[in-house]
Amino acid sequence: MKSASPRGCARGLAVGVLLAACVVDVFYAGSDGTSVLPTASPVLPASAVLLVGLAAVLWPRRRRPEWLTPQMRTGVPAAVSALYSLGSPVTMKANVFGLGEVLILLCLLFVAVRRCPPRWAWRCGALDAAALLLLPVRHLGPTDSTLALLMAGLVLMGVVGGLAVYLRTLDYRRGLAVSETRRTERLAIAADLHDFVAHHVTGILVQTQVARMMAQSRPRDLDPVLAGIERAATEALASMRRTVGVLRDAGDEVTDRRPVGDLAGIAELTDGFASPVQRVTLRRDPAVSDALPHEVQAAAFRVVQEALTNIRRHAADATHIEVRLRDDAGRLEVSVADDGRGGTQLPAAAHGGGFGLVGLKERVTALGGALHAGPRGGAGWEVRAVFPEGKT
Repeated sequence: MKSASPRGCARGLAVGVLLAACVVDVFYAGSDGTSVLPTASPVLPASAVLLVGLAAVLWPRRRRPEWLTPQMRTGVPAAVSALYSLGSPVTMKANVFGLGEVLILLCLLFVAVRRCPPRWAWRCGALDAAALLLLPVRHLGPTDSTLALLMAGLVLMGVVGGLAVYLRTLDYRRGLAVSETRRTERLAIAADLHDFVAHHVTGILVQTQVARMMAQSRPRDLDPVLAGIERAATEALASMRRTVGVLRDAGDEVTDRRPVGDLAGIAELTDGFASPVQRVTLRRDPAVSDALPHEVQAAAFRVVQEALTNIRRHAADATHIEVRLRDDAGRLEVSVADDGRGGTQLPAAAHGGGFGLVGLKERVTALGGALHAGPRGGAGWEVRAVFPEGKT
């Protein structure tokens, strides 16, 4: 059997207090012999005012009809209460009020300020405040307690309204933070999509060029090349489908569904990169743990992916590529080196805009690491990233 949560207990206690106060109000209104039940008299009795207010405050959220908007919930009961108060001088009949009606109007004031649309919040809030301040009018004239009641009402309205404004401000800031987080995450997803698709499409382009050359000299060896093109195209489409699915689903958390890689994925990445004219060697230090933080593993994967993509774009003549994962005194070092001399036959449009390494450096430095990219001694190019230990 599940136990009630503290929030549920507090809500139940508040509802109980409100109902008890309203019951006391009803019986107090009938203590002078007047009717406490709804009748056809021109002035609504106290029970009708309380019933309208209770319905607005306690109507279950899941069962509220569409027409019962926050402005309707807060405006109608306040108008009924105000009319009941203004009816006392007209009919020259004293109408009492009690704690129940005061609590209802304060609850409606809170809802108006916090939940109503901006254009309606101050209107509904002002109507609730006016209904609360009109309650002493029912005594048919000033009394010693009228000023005290007005002062107490002003204090209560200030406290309740201030709390509602504070919580509404928090909701607004939280909404802005959520929107900014989603925007940032979606930009990161777009960058991930660019990285994956650019990597696979560049591979398709290179292998297509190889296939065209082999079609004339070695047509029987085309099948492995065509299989690689098919695999790269399939992976690119799968990456796009996953990412578009994430972007379409705005209500879910997107962090866990981003198409990022890890250290285990680096092996698949290097295997898929190899071609008949390029040999890729992966050297992984046994000291490198699979339990590294997810952010570090994803960034390491990105380093290898971007480096391999750049090799295809700018060093297609490279025959040997070495990928190393090494534990350097508790730090993860990732390096990709090739022996190319910058020869490439890719079209100029396929060379990229030169922002890959810039974005990669931002990703690495955000984790407290360092990225270096430059020529090797002799021939070739090397990309090396170092991540600090225990970065989360």
